[in-house]
Amino acid sequence: MMNKKILEILEFQQITARLKSLAITAPAKKRAEQLLPSGDYEQVQKQLDQTFALSSLLRVKGNLPLTDFEDVRPSTKRLGVKANLNAKELGNLLLVLTLANDVNGFMEEVDDEIDLSSVDEILTELDVPETLFHELKKSVDYDGEVLDTASTALARLRHDMRSNEEEIKAKMEGYTKGNSSKYLSEGIVTIRDDRYVIPVKQEYRGKFGGVVHDQSASGQTLFVEPEAVLNLNNRQQNLVAQERQEIHRILKSLSNLARTEIDRLNAIASALTELDFLQAKAKLAKQMKASQPKLSKDHSLNLLKARHPLIDPEKVVPNDIRLGDKFDTMLITGPNTGGKTITLKTAGLLQLMAQSGLFIPAEEGSTVGVFKQVYADIGDEQSIEQSLSTFSSHINDIVYIMKHVNADTLVLIDEIGAGTDPEEGASLAISILDFLRKKDAKIMVTTHYPELKLYGYNRERTTNASMEFDLKTLSPTYHLQIGIPGHSNAFAIARRLGMREDVVQNAQGLMKDSDSDINKMIERLNEQTKAATAARNRLQTSLDRSQKLEEKLQEALDWYNQRVQKQLDFAQERANEVVAKRRKKADQIIKQLENSRQHIKENEIIDAKGQLNKLEQQEANNLAHNKVLQHEKRRHHVNVGDKVKVLSYGQTGTITKKLSAHEYEVQIGIIKTKVSDRDIEKVTGEKTTPKKQVRATSGTLRRNNAHSELDLRGQRYDEAMTNLDRYIDSVLLAGLDYVTIIHGIGTGAIRKGVWQYLRSSNHVKSFNYAPANEGGNGATIVHLK
Repeated sequence: MMNKKILEILEFQQITARLKSLAITAPAKKRAEQLLPSGDYEQVQKQLDQTFALSSLLRVKGNLPLTDFEDVRPSTKRLGVKANLNAKELGNLLLVLTLANDVNGFMEEVDDEIDLSSVDEILTELDVPETLFHELKKSVDYDGEVLDTASTALARLRHDMRSNEEEIKAKMEGYTKGNSSKYLSEGIVTIRDDRYVIPVKQEYRGKFGGVVHDQSASGQTLFVEPEAVLNLNNRQQNLVAQERQEIHRILKSLSNLARTEIDRLNAIASALTELDFLQAKAKLAKQMKASQPKLSKDHSLNLLKARHPLIDPEKVVPNDIRLGDKFDTMLITGPNTGGKTITLKTAGLLQLMAQSGLFIPAEEGSTVGVFKQVYADIGDEQSIEQSLSTFSSHINDIVYIMKHVNADTLVLIDEIGAGTDPEEGASLAISILDFLRKKDAKIMVTTHYPELKLYGYNRERTTNASMEFDLKTLSPTYHLQIGIPGHSNAFAIARRLGMREDVVQNAQGLMKDSDSDINKMIERLNEQTKAATAARNRLQTSLDRSQKLEEKLQEALDWYNQRVQKQLDFAQERANEVVAKRRKKADQIIKQLENSRQHIKENEIIDAKGQLNKLEQQEANNLAHNKVLQHEKRRHHVNVGDKVKVLSYGQTGTITKKLSAHEYEVQIGIIKTKVSDRDIEKVTGEKTTPKKQVRATSGTLRRNNAHSELDLRGQRYDEAMTNLDRYIDSVLLAGLDYVTIIHGIGTGAIRKGVWQYLRSSNHVKSFNYAPANEGGNGATIVHLK
C-alpha cells in the first residue's frame, strides 16, 4: 500500500474530493473518498481501461441512469441475522433493483463500437431477481410508503378507513357549520389522541355528550369527542390497528423473500456503486481535459505537456517531463524561483493519479510507470538560510527514504542537502544521490548548489534540468528545460536594472575559474538546445504538411474512384436500354412474320430478314465501340476453373461448371451455387487488394424478392427469431443497406430477442429505434454491412 505521507505532501486528497463531488450515489462517494493508488501493474491497467470504457460511454451516450441510493449492506446484514426490514429499507432495495434494470436497458442500446469488455464483469452482476422486484414494486414506493396494492386485505382496509373517515368528517362538519357552531370556540375539527374532536366552550360541555380529551391552557375550551361519532372513531381506531398488523405482515413477507437474495442484492448494489464510481472518474477526466496514460514496464515516465491539476487551468504552464528512458536521475538546478517544486509535485501527483485508475492532465501518448512506492521530501519554498530544526526534519525524511528505497521506487526531493553550510550541503547531497542511484530508484531532485550541475553532467544516466528565465521581463517562464542546468542570472539582471558596468565586470572577474567554466558549458548547452528545438519544429511542420497532403491525395483518389464507378454504372444502364429496344423491335418483326406467314411473299421475308440482320449488326457495332462495356465483358468473361468473386455474396470461389450462355456453377468453400455472369468478377491474381463488397444488382433484388421491412408482431418468440434469421439472410443476398424490423412494444420479449440477435450478428453495422413518425420504440432500423 502506498505510504500516507506522499498522499499528504502531494495533496492527493484534493483530487479524491473532486472525484467524490462528481459521484451520484452515497456508496460511490465513499468509494471515491477512500481511493488509493495501486502498485500492481495489471490492476492499474484494468482500472485505466475501465475509466476509458466509461469515458467512451459518457461521450457517446451521456450519463448512466443513476440516482442516489443508500448502502444496502446494513439492510442485508440485518436480513442475515433473521431481522425484518422496515418499509424505508425495502423502498431502498426497490430503488437499487429499478436502477439495475434501467442500466441494463441503457446498455442494450449502446453501439457495439464502444468497447465495454473491461466492465463486462460488473455489468454481469446486474442480474435482477424478478420475483423480488415484482413484489417490491407492487408493495412499496422508493420513499418507504406501503402501497394499497401490497395485498387485497390492505386495499380493503384502507378503503374502509377512507369511507369511515369521510363519514366522521361529515358528522363533525354538521357541528361546525350548523346551528351547533355557536357552542364552539372555533368552527374547526381537530385531533386529540388520534380521535376527531371539536373545541367546545366550557359552559356548553354537556351539550354534545361524549368524551372530553383535552382542554385549552385557560380552561375556557374543551376538546370534545361527541357521542354521535364515538362509534365511528372507535371503528377508525380498530381499522388503523388492523392496517398496522397487515403492514407488519407484508413487511415480514417481503423481508423473507429478500433474505433469499442477499448475495444478489449485495452484488447488484456493489456493481451500481462501481459503475457510478467509474463514471465519476470519467467525468473528472472530462473536467480536467485529461487523457489515458500508457503504462511502462520499466518504470519510465514520459509526460507530454503535463499540467498540475490543482493550479488554475488558465495560469498553469504545461511541461514535458521525462525520466527512466535515457536517464534515471534528473537534477533541476537554478535559483529558488521559477517552479522547480511545482515540477516535482506535477510528476508525483500525475503518477499517483494514474496508479489510481485516473486519467492525467497531459497530452495523448503520455507514459507513466507503476511504482510500489513514491517517496518525497518536499517543503515550502525556502531560502538558503534555514533553521537547524528544518534541516533536521529534512534529513529525517531522507533517512526514512534511504531505508525503504528500491528499484520499484520513485524519489522526489526538493532542495536536497539544503539548510546547512553550502559546501557541506553540496557534498552531502552528492553522497545521498550516489546511494539512491545504487538502489536503482528513479530520482528527481531540485537544488540551488552549483556543484551538482557537474554531477548531472558527469554521471551516467543522469541529466541536468532547469527552469527557463526570461531576461527581457526579468521573470521566470516556468518552462522546464531538460539537459540544461540552471545558472545565475545575477549579472544580467544587475545590468538590466542599471548597475554600473565596471562593477559588474569586476564581479565577473572575481568568479572562480570553475564557476566560469560551468557557465560557459551552460551557455553552449543553451545554444545547442535552441538549435535542436528549432530543427525539431521545422521537421514537425514539414511532417504536418506531408500528412495533410497525403489526406488530400487520398480524398482525391476516392473521388476519382467514385466517378469511375458512376461512369461504369451509367454505361451499363445505357447499354441495357439499347439492347432492350433492339430486342423489342426484333420481337415485333418476328410477331409480324408469324401473324402473316400464310399470305407472306418471298420479297417480304427477305426484307424482314434484312431488318433483323441490320438490328443485330447495329447492336454488335454499338457493343464493339463501347470501350467501357468491352472492359466489363472481359472482366466477366470466365472459364471453368477460373477463380472469381461473387459480387452479391462478396466471397471468392471457383467456376466448376458452365450451365448456360450466361450462368455458371461456382463453388464457395463447401457450397456450390448458381450465379449469373453479371454477378461474378474474374480474380486476376492470388494476392489481390480486397475491395469493398459490391451489393447485388436490381435483378438480384427481384430474384430474391427481398423486402425492406419485416413484421414480427403477433408471432411467438421462437417463430419470430427463426423468421428474423431467414430474413437477414435474404436481404444480405439482395444487397439491401437498410431494413426495418417491426417488433411492437408489448412485453418487450421480441424486441429484446431482435436486439440480442442483431448485436451478435457480424453482418450488422449498427441499429437503433425508428424515428417517432416511423414506429418509434415499436420498430428497429438496421444498417447492414
